[in-house]
Amino acid sequence: MHVLIIGAAGMIGRKLAGAIARSGKLGASSVAGLTLADTVRPEAPSGFSGEVACLAVDISDPRAAPQLLAGRPDVIIHLAAIVSGEAEQDFDKGYRINLDGTRYLFDAVRHLSGAQGYCPRLVFASSIAVFGTPLPDEIDDTFMPAPLTSYGAQKAIGELLLQDYSRRGFFDGLAIRLPTVCIRPGLPNKAASGFFSAILREPLAGKPAILPVPDTVRHWHASPRAAAGFLSHAATMDTSPVGHRRVLNMPGVSATVAEQIEALRGIAGDRAVALIRSEPDQAVMDIVSSWPRGFAAERALKLGFRAESSFDEIIRIHIEDEMGGKL
Repeated sequence: MHVLIIGAAGMIGRKLAGAIARSGKLGASSVAGLTLADTVRPEAPSGFSGEVACLAVDISDPRAAPQLLAGRPDVIIHLAAIVSGEAEQDFDKGYRINLDGTRYLFDAVRHLSGAQGYCPRLVFASSIAVFGTPLPDEIDDTFMPAPLTSYGAQKAIGELLLQDYSRRGFFDGLAIRLPTVCIRPGLPNKAASGFFSAILREPLAGKPAILPVPDTVRHWHASPRAAAGFLSHAATMDTSPVGHRRVLNMPGVSATVAEQIEALRGIAGDRAVALIRSEPDQAVMDIVSSWPRGFAAERALKLGFRAESSFDEIIRIHIEDEMGGKL
C-alpha cells in the first residue's frame, strides 16, 4: 500500500505518519510507500522501512495535486487546511486553501480515474464547525449542517464535493467530522478552539494559561491519539455499510470548561489550576458559542470508530504520549 498524507507537518499528520512508521501498517494493511506533503517539508518519521517522499507543496496551487498523485497512492488522507480563527480573519486565504485546494485535489483524482481507472480511498478531515446554532444539546446523525463561520462553510462544501465525487466513482471517499482535538501538543496556533488545549497543556508544564470564555462553555473533544485512530480506520475500513452518506460524526467526550479544569485538578492538583487566568475575548466567544456541545455518534460507533470515555482519560493520554508519562 502507498499512503499519501497531505498536511503531514501538522500535529495529526505527524501522529499518523509516526504510527505508520512504527508499525509498518495502516490498520491491518502493510504500507510499502509513504508520501508526506505540506507547505513546509515534513520530516520523515523514524523507523519506517519502506520508501518515504517528503514534499513541500502548496495545495492551493493547481500544479500541486498532479505532483502529489504521481505515485498513484492507494490511500489519500487530506488534512491540509488553515484553522478556524485564521480562516475567519483572512477570507480569501481560507477559501483559497480550504476550498480551492480541496477541489484541485479532488479533480486531479477525477482526471486519473477517467483516464486510468484509478480509484483510491480518500479521507477528508472535516470538522464539527459545519454545524451552527440553534443547536440541540446532543446532535444525532440526521442533524443538518448550517455553519456560522467561513471555516465551517469551507468544510461543509468539501463534504458535498466528496459525496458527489464518491457517488460518481472517482474515488472511494469518507469525510470524518473531527471533534476539537485536545490536548494538542506544541505551541498554540490560530484556531479559535486552541484555548481548550492551552488551559490544560500549559499548567501541566508549569506555565500560565489564559481562559477566554466562561467555564460554562461545553464542547466536544477527542485526543490526538483518537484522531489518528479515526483516520487510520477510515482509510482501511470496508465502506460498503456506509452507503451514499459518506460523512460521519466522530465520537468523543462532551465536557464543560469547568469539567476540564476539575479533571486537571484531580490529576495535577490545585497548583496547576491556579495557573489559569480568565481574560474574556469576545471574538473567541462569538466563534465558540456557535459550535456543538455533544453528539450521539451512533453511525460511527457501529462502524468501529472509537474515542475516549472521559476527560481524565484525555489528560492521561497527553501525559503518556507527550510528557513521558510523568508530570
